[in-house]
Order: sequence, then structure tokens, then C-alpha cells
Amino acid sequence: MNASEQRPLDGITVVSLEHAIAAPFCTRQLADLGARVIKVERPGSGDFARGYDERVRGLASHFVWTNRSKESLTLDLKRAEAMAVLERLLGEADVLVQNLAPGAAARMGLSFEALHERFPRLIVCDISGYGEGGPYEQKKAYDLLIQSEGGFLSVTGGPGEDQMAKAGCSIADIASGMYAYTGVLSALMLREKTGQGSRVDVSMLESLVEWMGYPLYYAFDGAPPPPRAGAAHATIYPYGPFPTGDGGTVMLGLQNEREWQLFCERVLLRPELAGDERFSANFKRSANREVLRALIVETFAGLSAEQVIERLEAAQIANAHVNDMAGVWAHPQLQARDCWREVDSPSGPLPALLPPGRNNAFAPRMDPVPALGQHTESLLAELGFAESDIRQLREAGAV
Repeated sequence: MNASEQRPLDGITVVSLEHAIAAPFCTRQLADLGARVIKVERPGSGDFARGYDERVRGLASHFVWTNRSKESLTLDLKRAEAMAVLERLLGEADVLVQNLAPGAAARMGLSFEALHERFPRLIVCDISGYGEGGPYEQKKAYDLLIQSEGGFLSVTGGPGEDQMAKAGCSIADIASGMYAYTGVLSALMLREKTGQGSRVDVSMLESLVEWMGYPLYYAFDGAPPPPRAGAAHATIYPYGPFPTGDGGTVMLGLQNEREWQLFCERVLLRPELAGDERFSANFKRSANREVLRALIVETFAGLSAEQVIERLEAAQIANAHVNDMAGVWAHPQLQARDCWREVDSPSGPLPALLPPGRNNAFAPRMDPVPALGQHTESLLAELGFAESDIRQLREAGAV
């Protein structure tokens, strides 16, 4: 980044009482835009996501993904001395983000109402499983539990009742982290107009239910929901994975009747199927998917995966390889667009994906993943604590 370039959130300070994925994903994206993010962690153990696994040269995969470009400050918030440090820190902050256990922030005097009296410009973003109010307000929540409550499991996986499947990543956490991120950005824009901070109340359940709009409306007014269809689309066909003669798998998708005709003529080499009454509209193809699948598999059995893709490309039918993680790391499109950067960490340099949505006016901030408490002493000194004060805080177990 050139010295003349500015990031959108340069000069904004975010304090985060965070763990797991939702809040850390929100604040990492704020850091991408230039915000200074101070991550408050428990002394000794820190964010419990640090202990999820040791897959990244001894570091946890979730933690590496969601915590670059942050400063780690250890505070035992059960101690009055630590709360006094936090109070001083909030006096310098623009945003507080927290996803503590339900009710914990309010019990510590960190509700928006209490903070707004002392820091009227402070924006407070609360992330919880179910949001404020309602019978589930105090209910603990984790990603998979929200996938269950939000109906995601009911439409994901195979057709049998014992074949429900969770998403392969933490979609409820990611969804709520995204809405928290956009909510904070909106609150910052509003503060420019009003001069006042505001509260952002993010419910993991509501975040995921928003993403469930299609199956909800498909089942509107008591209608049957979309069936579980594995990796295939539940209501559009053919749209999903198909085996090939060399043991491979090709993913393809049709969206309209023009594509169906091209698929029959140029891929299956069976132009008569385009006029077959069983397949003359998408809802008919979906209803007769087992018959149609057998016809497609029969043709693909004589071809390799690459030969199938060549036919699909020639017919301009959308398709994709079924990549594993190694395939994504080496994906030629990500390489061609120079998507990977290097960030430092307690275990040395690590690759990191450039944030999606590139802006030609600035480069995203991509600084190191912090060690636990790495910035505690420098932050305390910045807040005006003398060396003797810091020593006393350590002796008291407050930091």
C-alpha cells in the first residue's frame, strides 16, 4: 500500500470480548478495512478457539483464519483491577463487540444502556444465539445447534431420516459474523450523522434463518419442504454431481430450457431427449430425476471427467470440478488472480487469502496472528500504566 493510500477504517478502534468464530470473524473483517482491533482474552488460556486443534504448525485452524491483524490483551474480567483497565480502554474505543455467554456482558456492567451513559459515542455489538428477549434469550448456542434450530439440517443431507448432514463449515457463526460486521459499519455511518453510538443486536438464529429464505418460502403455507437431495439441488435438475467413467465426478448445473436443449444435443448426444415429455420442464425433470440420472450416467460412463467437462464447456453448460482442500490450495484461478498473501504468526509465516471484494483504492490490512497476551504490556503502557502498575496487575492475576 502506498503511503498516500488510506483504508476505510483507519483511526477506528475496536475492543472485542470474543471467542469461537462469530465475533472474531466480524472483527477480523473490520481489521481488514484498517480498524485497530484489540482482542481481550482470558489470561492463561485465551480464546477457547486457540485450543480447537493444532493443524497449522501447532496453531488452531479456526483461530488462524479469524484472528490476523489483531492485538491480544489478557484481562481477567472477574477482577476489579482488570475491569478498571477495560473501562479505560473503552474510553478510547469506537466499537465494542462481544459474544460472551448470554447475560454475561450485562452482569459486568457492559450493556449498551450502561455504557452509553459513560461513552455516548461508543457502538456496542452484541452477538448471541437467539438475541435479546423471547423464551430463548438465555439459552446457550453453538453453530451446529443453530443449524438444527434454524431448519438447515432438515433440508441438508441424504433422503433418509438418519442422513441429515451439517454444513462442512460453521455457517451459522459465519452468517452472524457477517451481519455483525455490516451492522457495525452501518452504526459507524450513522454516528457520522448523529454523533451518537448505537447498539447492534445480532442473533445467530435470525442470521441463519435469513439464509434459509428459499426453503422457507418453498414450504410456505404448509406446503412440503424441499427434500434432502445430498449434493444435488433439491428442486432444479440436472444440477449436481455425476460420476464419470474414469472414477471421477463432475458437477454441472442447468438453469433454463435453452441449456437443457444444448445439454441433450451437445453433451449427451441425445437430441431426442429435449422433446421427451418426461423432461420438458424443470419440475418434470426434477420429478423424474432417477430416470434422467440413469440416462446421464450411462453416457458419462464412456467418458473421463475431463472429456465430460470439455463437452460441457463446448456447450456452454456451467460445470465445476469436485475439489478437495488440496485442490483449493492449488486452485489455478486463485493463483492466477494472486489471491494468496503471507502473514506472520507465532509459528512463522502462513498463507492467507486476500479478503473477497477487492477495492482498487486501498490494500486490505493483513498483519500477524497474535500470540496470547502478546500486546498486553504495550497496550497498558499506552493507556498510561507505569511499569510498577503493570507489575502489580500481573501479581494480582488481573492480566
